[in-house]
Parts: sequence; structure tokens; C-alpha cells
Amino acid sequence: MSFEKGVELYKTGKFEEALVIFDGLVKATPDQPQLHLGRGRILSRLGKTEEALADFDLIISLEPYNTDFISDRAVVLHLLKRNEEALSELDRAANLDPKNPYRYSSRAYLKDRIGDLEGAIADYEKAIELDPEDAVSHNNKGLVEEKMGYQSKSKKSFEKADDLVGYKPTETPKSPEESSDLPKIGSKPDAKPIVPAQKKEMTFNHFLNTLGSVFNNSHTRKEFGNYLKGIFGGKKGG
Repeated sequence: MSFEKGVELYKTGKFEEALVIFDGLVKATPDQPQLHLGRGRILSRLGKTEEALADFDLIISLEPYNTDFISDRAVVLHLLKRNEEALSELDRAANLDPKNPYRYSSRAYLKDRIGDLEGAIADYEKAIELDPEDAVSHNNKGLVEEKMGYQSKSKKSFEKADDLVGYKPTETPKSPEESSDLPKIGSKPDAKPIVPAQKKEMTFNHFLNTLGSVFNNSHTRKEFGNYLKGIFGGKKGG
């Protein structure tokens, strides 16, 4: 029974077998955060989210100031629809690691999902201030601006994201009304901007990219991204 074998089984989708190994490893050395992290991820993939949370709770008790572990736990809380607690964890991660742009972009994603659009914009702007070349934050900021009806702002955000990744979309002519953030003719002066039909949709993949980026090591980042993709299964955000 070895950690490497458990990881190999996990990577090949043999989660039940991987869980047996990690259960044994945790029993033998219960004070190792990485073992609980591995088991928590496996449990999440198996849909045993409450059990996964127990592992993440223990991880935090062992390393209460590890912002990567805090963010991991926030993801599980979000899966359990305990969004206020998830937001509190992301607040704590940002307070502990205020110079890391991904603390703000991951929190922005959650704020968007719970309806705090202005808060999401503020966090994306902070993330972009810290990392102006973060294409994901520019793109996701554009998605929120689009939800709020600010079409010209969202267009600029999308264009910036496209520039950063080298994507050149085909231009589609727009009417004068579509190119302005002002309310359309006939609306009340104090009315909120009219929300356009959704052209793009915020998906969990954006969140995965954001949270995955908190890791400095590219291999670890890929591993964590694969873990989250398996949990969310490509579901689209509401």
C-alpha cells in the first residue's frame, strides 16, 4: 500500500480502489494533511461531499493558515450549497494572502453565483490590478458586466481577454444602441441598464482555471484542475 499507487488509481478513475488505499494511509498516519487532501478529493469525486468536508476540516485544523487548503475547503462548501461559509473562507484566504490575485478572482466567481455582481466586479478589478495579464479575470469580469447590462464595458473586457490569449474573433457590426451603456430609448432615466440576452455563460471551468492558478507549481496546478473538473463535471453556472 503506497501513496503513489493511490494517486495512480485516482488518476485512472479507479476511485473506490484509491479510497481503500488512502483510508489505510490515513489510518496509519492520521496527522498528514496531504493524505487527508487526497482522500478528500477522492470522496468528492465519489459524491461523498460531507465526508470530504470532514477531511478538509481536519486539514485546516492541522494547517489553519494554508491558503491553498482554505480555498480547497471553500470549493467543497460551495458544492454543499453552504455559500456563506464558502465566502467566509475565501475572505479569510484573501486576508492571509492579499497580494495573490487569484484569491480575489476565485472569490469574485462565488460572489457572481450568489448574486453579488458589484462585489464580483470589485474583486475582478482587484485581481486585474495585481495581475494585468490574467485573461481569465478579464473574461469573467466581462461576463458579469454583460449580466449587468453594461455592453460596451463587457466588450472591452472580452477584447482584452482575447488580446491576452491571442484570439481574434470575427467582428459583428452592432447598432448604436448596442454599443452604449446608456438605457435604450424609451426607458426611464433612472432605470437600471437593460440586461442583454446572454451570449456567453459563466461555467465552472472558469472557476477551475481561477482556483487552479493559485499553485506556483505547474504540475500541482494541473493535478488540482483535474480534480475540480471531475467534481463539477462541466456543469454550467446559473
